[in-house]
Amino acid sequence: MTVTYVSPEGMTQPVPYHHVAVATGTRQVHVAGQVSRDADGQALSADLRGQTADALRNVAVGLAGGGAGFADVVRLTFYVTGWRPDRIEDFLAGVGDVAAELGLPQPLPPSSLIGVEILFEPDVLVEVEAIAVTD
Repeated sequence: MTVTYVSPEGMTQPVPYHHVAVATGTRQVHVAGQVSRDADGQALSADLRGQTADALRNVAVGLAGGGAGFADVVRLTFYVTGWRPDRIEDFLAGVGDVAAELGLPQPLPPSSLIGVEILFEPDVLVEVEAIAVTD
């Protein structure tokens, strides 16, 4: 499977993600929203930076379970509670903390960051979904 990332001229530049992913392959892997919890459901981190890193690690586990990796990802969606633009540094630091470890492309695949009031539990600050294409 091949993914080509593109940020065409005429779109906002620079951003920490690509605007477009073009994938060849037939098998899709969809990873449900992942948060900062271990396999037993116990919270791992309390701050946005740590929770972002933990959630991405859990996405990596989900991708692997579906026979994919971050090199196959064509879309990431981040939901962040209480979003304000001044939180971007902590968010990006969490991504940066695990980028090499997880093989996250830099810039990221096409991504959306959506501010929400609350997620499923009050201590959850970020949730990450992924779509990958393989084969």
